[in-house]
Amino acid sequence: MTMAGLRALQLLTAGLVFVCFCLGSLATEVTYDGRGIKINGERRVLISGSIHYPRSTPGMWPDLIRKAKEGGLDAIETYVFWNVHEPRRRQYDFSGNLDIIRFLKTVQEAGLYAVLRIGPYVCAEWNYGGFPVWLHNLPGIQEFRTDNPVYMNEMKNFTTLIVDMIKQENLFASQGGPIIIAQIENEYGNVMGPYGDAGKTYINWCANMAESLGIGVPWVMCQQSDAPKPMINTCNGWYCDSFTPNNPNSPKMWTENWTGWFKNWGGADPHRTAEDVAYAVARFFQTGGVFQNYYMYHGGTNFGRTAGGPYIATTYDYDAPLDEYGNLNQPKWGHLKELHLVLKSMEKVLTHGDVSHTDFGNFVGATIYATNETSSCFLSNANTTTDATITFQGKQYTIPAWSVSILPDCKKEVYNTAKISAQTSVMVKKVNVAEDQPMSLKWLWRPEQITETALQGKGPMVASHLMEQKFVTNDASDYLWYMTSVNMDEKDPIWGTDLTLLVNTTGHVLHAYVNGNHIGSQWAEHGGFVFAFEKAIKLKPGRNQISLLSATVGLKNYGAMYDLTPTGILGPVALIGKKTGEEIVKDLSSNKWTFKVGLNGEEKQLYNEDLSHDSEWKSENPPTNRMMTWYKTTFKPPLGTDPVVVDLQGLGKGHAWVNGKSIGRYWPTFLSQQDGCSNTCDYRGPYSDSKCVTNCGHPSQRWYHVPRSFLRDDENTLTLFEEMGGSPYLVNFQTVTVGSACATVQEGKTLELSCQSGQTISEIRFASFGDPQGTCGSFVKGSCDAKDILSTVQNACVGKESCCIEVSKNALGAPNCGGNITKRLAVEAVC
Repeated sequence: MTMAGLRALQLLTAGLVFVCFCLGSLATEVTYDGRGIKINGERRVLISGSIHYPRSTPGMWPDLIRKAKEGGLDAIETYVFWNVHEPRRRQYDFSGNLDIIRFLKTVQEAGLYAVLRIGPYVCAEWNYGGFPVWLHNLPGIQEFRTDNPVYMNEMKNFTTLIVDMIKQENLFASQGGPIIIAQIENEYGNVMGPYGDAGKTYINWCANMAESLGIGVPWVMCQQSDAPKPMINTCNGWYCDSFTPNNPNSPKMWTENWTGWFKNWGGADPHRTAEDVAYAVARFFQTGGVFQNYYMYHGGTNFGRTAGGPYIATTYDYDAPLDEYGNLNQPKWGHLKELHLVLKSMEKVLTHGDVSHTDFGNFVGATIYATNETSSCFLSNANTTTDATITFQGKQYTIPAWSVSILPDCKKEVYNTAKISAQTSVMVKKVNVAEDQPMSLKWLWRPEQITETALQGKGPMVASHLMEQKFVTNDASDYLWYMTSVNMDEKDPIWGTDLTLLVNTTGHVLHAYVNGNHIGSQWAEHGGFVFAFEKAIKLKPGRNQISLLSATVGLKNYGAMYDLTPTGILGPVALIGKKTGEEIVKDLSSNKWTFKVGLNGEEKQLYNEDLSHDSEWKSENPPTNRMMTWYKTTFKPPLGTDPVVVDLQGLGKGHAWVNGKSIGRYWPTFLSQQDGCSNTCDYRGPYSDSKCVTNCGHPSQRWYHVPRSFLRDDENTLTLFEEMGGSPYLVNFQTVTVGSACATVQEGKTLELSCQSGQTISEIRFASFGDPQGTCGSFVKGSCDAKDILSTVQNACVGKESCCIEVSKNALGAPNCGGNITKRLAVEAVC
């Protein structure tokens, strides 16, 4: 697309948004029919993106939303996260990054719409799927998401609370607010079968309950093919072009277009190419789609203990158009922005035009949308390997494999999903020049106090059986001590044998102590969260203390009846002896067991700067590779405004706080799989989360986001709880920014390059206009090149934050290319 065309489309889009919001607080009518969501009677093509308010900070929200708007979005979508808003029954929290009202008002101030997915089940790779654990422990609850009066009463109470809060602030479109769509439940159709008739009763109840709240905007149910009227059923997935609503009067909507995928501890980095995301979007609108939402547009960070799973990592980057820290993920952000502008320019014909389709065979087809005034066309090639050349309306077009060409006037191709002209930004991490880290970091330490638990077995709760971990902890901590004692004497049949301690656990991590001594640890691997720990032990005559520390790493968040998935040590726990070949078992499962929730340091809030614990910290010889150890240091914030990360390589597993605010769990010793990565990534063909992964054989997560709003201008405190043993001496803070920017643009278009945060282009590392080969970071000149192209690009770009270059012979000189070579400009710039 030409620069003039882009600017014209941007002005048109800005005008549409302005019209929608210039009336301020006047009510907006939101209705729908089979061709679109109607805003004040006008059918719209709507592009939305997910930004979850608890996965960023209020300080980040305006910038994230601004970049989303600049990227061509009409709306911001978010879930509502029940468990963080109601951590204890009828005790609510909407402070800080949980301030959903402030978030929605920030969306409104930016002139965007909002889509509110109340759920209140959210999945979202969020701890327990967004349900508070106290709900699981209510008398008579049985199970969630079914025809259960106890559950439905709590769901209705929370849903009504949220709706009433929104109404009080006039945030529904019917009140003049930004919210144009709401969602009840979430992907229930995927798991509905095992619930039987009770599930059908429940989903009808959900629809009736939602409608009774009178919000004045449409309700949707995603992945619910039997959604009761007037619910709109919508699609989630990598591709939704073949989706058809269950009601001919419902618009074709896509609530989750997965822009990438989440990361697990032990998993590599998933990537979904910009070409494939754009292909999926274009195919969706080619086949009658009118609303699509990127899940995620900004993924963010699982702060605190919010990551679900089990084993969802702290980063929720998702390979989204805006990365975990809020930087533009280029070329994905820019490539999709161009697509949005083209689609918005065709809004009228897409929502009103007559539709016809021509099949050219071999998965190639053309779709025409036509009104009396105009027509727009899509040419698609779903073949995974072969480019297609077709004659369409008297002209010849070549469509690359697995791509869609868009012709807004049915004559000229202005966009193809496989042809990227947006820049590729290579992100780098820069050292903290404010001080010489890691050498400047002076560490204090103190051991986690475990004498009362590991040696003495003291705790406030006692039972004659093993108890499920969620029931005991109410999710107040990842950690639960299970403690019992065994009296041994010579009369015991097991005495004098070779003893083994057997612990059967549902995970996720186990640390075992006998008489105060650590005898071993084990954690789930490869998804096997139910495992058996076995260790040879020696017992003494008399009383022997067995203490088991069970740790969860995110509660399950998806699946039929997933809420019933057990955690912790459910047994059997036994001593196994062998004497003259005979196995003797002493089952301890029905012993008297004592339980203690959490760590001593958690209880004392050693990370809380408002509480004085100075006398408990030691400065002498901070140990390394010592389990159950707390570390603390102070540091100066990195200079500038670029996002901040802390490198925790060298540590084992644990939790980190900056100035008392949790930045999440860490586990850099958990390496990703060795196999499955490749230096190349072919965008062609259906995507899956195992395609195009990187970072094999390295820590699943080494760097952890520290939002600028967590930092003070002077001295800051980092507190670590190290569970498994590691060294803090490599810890250092860095910033994330654009290191270099590349682009390849065909003749007739405009090449744009930019740095961020006030950086300027310092060097042009490569420039060629002709037929350059290679990719970003490995460009080489081809068979032809324009004379003096390097100096031309240097003059246009060096010393500037951004530059635009018209790719033409007039601007760059004629390259000495023969034949029918498609000429292009390739540039690599250093920021």
